[in-house]
Amino acid sequence: MADLPALLRRLQEILGPAGMLTEPADTAPFVADWRRLYSGRTPAVLRPANTAELASAMAACAAAGVGVVPQGGNTSMVGGAVPDEDGSQVVLTLARMNRVRAADAVDQTLTIEAGATLKAAQDAAEAIGCLLPLSIGSEGSAQVGGILATNAGGNNTVRYGNARDMVLGLEVVLPDGQVWNGLRRLRKDNTGYCLRQLFVGSEGTLGIITAAVLKLVPRPREVEVALCAVASPEAALALFHRFYTNDPAAVQAFEYMAGTGMDFVLRHIEGAVLPLSERAAHYVLVELATPRPQAGLRGAMEAVLEAALEAGEVSNAVIAESGAQRAAIWRLREEHSEGQKREGASVKNDVSVPVSKVPELIARASEACRALMPGIRVVPFGHMGDGNIHFNLEQPVDMDAAAFLARDHEIMDTVCAVVRDLDGSFSAEHGIGKLKPYMMPDWRGGAELGLMRAIKDAIDPAGLMNPGKVLPCV
Repeated sequence: MADLPALLRRLQEILGPAGMLTEPADTAPFVADWRRLYSGRTPAVLRPANTAELASAMAACAAAGVGVVPQGGNTSMVGGAVPDEDGSQVVLTLARMNRVRAADAVDQTLTIEAGATLKAAQDAAEAIGCLLPLSIGSEGSAQVGGILATNAGGNNTVRYGNARDMVLGLEVVLPDGQVWNGLRRLRKDNTGYCLRQLFVGSEGTLGIITAAVLKLVPRPREVEVALCAVASPEAALALFHRFYTNDPAAVQAFEYMAGTGMDFVLRHIEGAVLPLSERAAHYVLVELATPRPQAGLRGAMEAVLEAALEAGEVSNAVIAESGAQRAAIWRLREEHSEGQKREGASVKNDVSVPVSKVPELIARASEACRALMPGIRVVPFGHMGDGNIHFNLEQPVDMDAAAFLARDHEIMDTVCAVVRDLDGSFSAEHGIGKLKPYMMPDWRGGAELGLMRAIKDAIDPAGLMNPGKVLPCV
């Protein structure tokens, strides 16, 4: 049994008065997840001010055999940053480590500490005339370290890839307190194993990302955003194909939303207004962007939409006339999670299938869930352009929330049976966390799970990094 009082005294020496929280009122915001699915206890929240402090703190925790739960902005959808209920693990936040270390418009790189929010990183890129193309709904609170540790996807994956595709280098504190300085700005570095990619997507189970070199791109000179009412998911896919074959380099986002989810947003989110003349059963948000001057994106948008209207794929559409209108349209998409939260209890399925299979996923999974639970409300939305749909289910209006959530695994498994049949994945961008390790043996068993365990055992043999996440207990 670890000598927690002795460890806490040592950590206080290392981190100083501002570097640790121990009062229950101060630690309370760090022990429950955003969805309120999980809650735990912790004797302390560590708040290091720099990499050296963190390294010393990690060495102390390793010597004491105490688990460490890294937490970014605490926006996880799968309980990936919540400590256990026994109070034996400390929580680590890098919120004080939020400096921009370097920004280079010629290299098109940004070197930034892990505690900075994604919005702060985007602003730093904009200050040098560049764009950090990673965009997610929680970018005002989600931190760079957590985003990389979970390999977040977001709205622009169709064009720029996931978080891992934007990482050139990392600085990482290992479980024993060693520091790996891999903050390289090189576009080519073929010198053995690509270690940075071990830590991107590891959900804090292998080490702590403390800083990163991120790839930037030129800032767009033209941006066009449209909201469309479409006839069906099949029509939405046809519209994506039209835009993508017309100019794939211009498609920056392509988002599908079911009418049910849009209704929740309009009902619960103050100031949300539908800019179309009437509501629809299905919607698409499309964003085109280019750094090329006078590229004529407006004309391209209008031409594709006109052809889609003639084909019956689109019944109504509006193109934003200003930055404020673009933001208002995007808000309708970004508030989907909050709208569902205010409507009631929901079971979330962050799944992906080949892009061509998205309509079949929506149809078959909807039918299966309604057969499983009559009255369940199906709320699919998300990144149709890359095959990632958040296939969420809202409690029936006459059902108790706790009774509904008690069947979460049954509902998730019903959706995932369809996903598997379509050669998809049960986690597209949210990760595994505490919610989904039970799925790993069935989906990633054999040699694949064995390799993951071997990596974990080699880097964190004592199992102190974010215990209980990603890998199932043996």
